[in-house]
Amino acid sequence: MFPTRASRRRAILWAALMAAGLFLLALGSTPPMRDLQVAVGNLLTPFESALSGVTRAGGAVVGALGEIDRLQGDNRALQQDNERLRIENQQLQEVRSENDQLSALLGVQRSLGHRTVAGTVVSREQSDVTRMITIDAGSDRGIELSDVVVADGGALVGSVVTVGSDFSRVLLITDTRSTVVGLVQSSRATGDVVGQLGGTLVMQDIPSTEKVADGDMVVTAGIDLGNGMRSPFPKGLLIGNVVDVQRDPNAVVQTAFIQPASNLDNLEYVLVITDYHGGLPPLPAASGSPGGGSASGSPAASSLPLPSPSP
Repeated sequence: MFPTRASRRRAILWAALMAAGLFLLALGSTPPMRDLQVAVGNLLTPFESALSGVTRAGGAVVGALGEIDRLQGDNRALQQDNERLRIENQQLQEVRSENDQLSALLGVQRSLGHRTVAGTVVSREQSDVTRMITIDAGSDRGIELSDVVVADGGALVGSVVTVGSDFSRVLLITDTRSTVVGLVQSSRATGDVVGQLGGTLVMQDIPSTEKVADGDMVVTAGIDLGNGMRSPFPKGLLIGNVVDVQRDPNAVVQTAFIQPASNLDNLEYVLVITDYHGGLPPLPAASGSPGGGSASGSPAASSLPLPSPSP
C-alpha cells in the first residue's frame, strides 16, 4: 500500500521539527544564544516584579479586609459589654440610692422616740392647690387617721387623711389646706405655717417684736391647744429654714417664708408615727367593742374632713 499525500506531509513536518529542535539545542549552548537569553530575561524582570507586587498587594488587601471584619466583630462585642456594664451600673446606683434612703430612715426611726411604720410612696397628687401622696401601708399595719408622717432627717411631711387596709393618703404640709404651728428655734417665736402655691411655706402671725432672720430653723411647736387638746404634731419635728422675712413697721405681726426641709415633690420612702395621738384624747372603749368601734367593724377606708384653705 502506498503512502498517501497527507501522510507524506505529516512525515515531512515531523522531520522538520526534529531538525529545528536539534538545531536550537545545538545553538543554545553557543555564547550568542546565551547572551540573547540573558537580555530577554533582563527585559522581562520589571514585568515579573510588577506582577509579583500586584499579587502581594492583592493578598494584603484580602488580609486587611479580613482584619477589618474581625475588628468590627470585636467592636460590636465591646459595645454590647459596655451597654451591659452601663445597665448594671445604673441598677447598682439605684440599689445604693435605695439603701442610703432606707438607712437614713432607719436612723430617724431610732432617734424619733416613737413607734413608726415605713411606707413607700406609690402615687402623687399635685394640682394648683393640692399636694398629697399615697403610700403602700394602711390600717393592717396599725396606721390611723391623723398619724404624723416624716421623711429622712426627721423632716415633717404631713398627716394621714385617708386610711385603707393597705394604703394611706397623706396631706403634705405644702398643701394650701395644711396648717402647722411652727417654732423658730433661735428666738422661740411661734406662728402658723401654711402651704402655698409653689411649694414654699408661709409662717404667719409671728409677733413683730420677735427676731426672725434668713436661715433660721423652724420646727413643730407641739403646743397644746387647750381644753385637753394636744397638738396634732409632736414637738421638735423639722419643718424647714427661713428664706425670707416680710416686716411692716406699722403691723404687730410679721411673715416668714420657709423652704421645706425635705423635697416633698420627690419623696420615695416615709415613716408614719403610730403612737402619737393629737387632738382630743381617745374616748374610753365601748362595752363589747375593745377597739372602741362599732360591732359591725370599720369601713374599708376612712377619711378626715380636710380643713378649708386659709384666708
